Amino acid sequence: MKVFVPLFFSFFMITTLAQERKYVTVKRTVKLMGTNFDITVVAANEEIGYINIDEATAEISRIEKMISSWDPLSETSLINKNAGIRPVKVSYELFKLIERSVQISELTDGAFDISFASIDQVWKFDGSMVYEPTAAEIKKSISKVGYRNIVLDEDARTVFLKSKGMKISFGAIGKGYAVDKAKELLVSKQVVAGVINASGDLTTWGTKASGEKWLIGIANPMNKSKIFTWLPILESSVATSRGFDRYVDFKGKKYSHIIDPRTGYPTTGISSVHVFAKSAEFCDALATAIFIMGIDEGLALVNQLPLTEVILVDSENKMHKSNGILFDD
Repeated sequence: MKVFVPLFFSFFMITTLAQERKYVTVKRTVKLMGTNFDITVVAANEEIGYINIDEATAEISRIEKMISSWDPLSETSLINKNAGIRPVKVSYELFKLIERSVQISELTDGAFDISFASIDQVWKFDGSMVYEPTAAEIKKSISKVGYRNIVLDEDARTVFLKSKGMKISFGAIGKGYAVDKAKELLVSKQVVAGVINASGDLTTWGTKASGEKWLIGIANPMNKSKIFTWLPILESSVATSRGFDRYVDFKGKKYSHIIDPRTGYPTTGISSVHVFAKSAEFCDALATAIFIMGIDEGLALVNQLPLTEVILVDSENKMHKSNGILFDD
C-alpha cells in the first residue's frame, strides 16, 4: 500500500490545482456595424483572451459584410438592386436569416419588418422638422413596405422583392444575430465564459471569473445614471430598445424615432423595452416589435412565448413586466 500513497497524493494535488485554476477577465471595445461592441471573455490568461476577442471581432466583421445594405458588394445590396426585377440566389446563412425575419414579422403581425428600409423618411429626428407630416405623406411613405412581398424560394435558395424600390435591411435584428454568432464561435473554441454587448443587445455564457452570475441593470430612461433594478443573467440574452433618445414634439406630444412600419406613424407611450430570451437575434427583433405593438399587446404576446420575458417602462416612468419576471415593483 505504501507504494501507491505517493502516486495517489500526486494525482490529488494535480486535480486540486486544476480545479483552483485562476481565470482572468479580458475586455475590449470595437466599432463594428455602426455601433460599439463590448466583448468580454474569461480566459486562462490575457494573451489567450485577446486572441479570443480578435476571433469574435473577425466573425462580426464577416457578418457585417454579408448583411450590410451600405456595402454595394454585399448579398443584401444585390437583393435590393434587383427588387422588382429578378430573384437573387444567396448564401444559406443569409437565406435562413431572412426566413427567420419573415417568421418574426408573422408572429408580430408586421410590427417587425425588415422591408422597413424602403420607407420614405417623412419624419426627421435631427431637429429640422417644422411641421407634422400629412396623412397622405405618411401613407405614401410606407407604400413599398411589406414583408409579404419578400418571396423566398427554399429549393432555389433565392430572395425576391416584388416591388421596384423595395429594400430590406437588418438594423433591428443584425446586431443580435452578430452577437449570437460571435458567442457560438467562442463557445466552440472552449471559451468558458463571456459577455458580448452591442449597445444594449447582449448575450452571456458561463459566469464571471469569480463564479458570480453576470448582472444587467435596467436603467431609468428618464435618468440613465439611475438603475431601476439589477437582474442576474445566466446563459441568456437581452435586447434593449429605447424610444426617446431621439424624438419630435408636436402640440406637447412626444413622438419616438421608432416608427410603425404598418402605419408610418411614430410610437408613443413607451420609453424602453428590455427582452430576455436565449437568442440575442430574437431579443433584438422582438424588442423593436414590442415597442411598436404597445404595452398590452406586447405583454400578451410575450406571456405566450416559452423562455421569453420582457420589462417595459412607459412614458410615465412606470414599469411593466411579463409573468416570469419575479421581483417587486
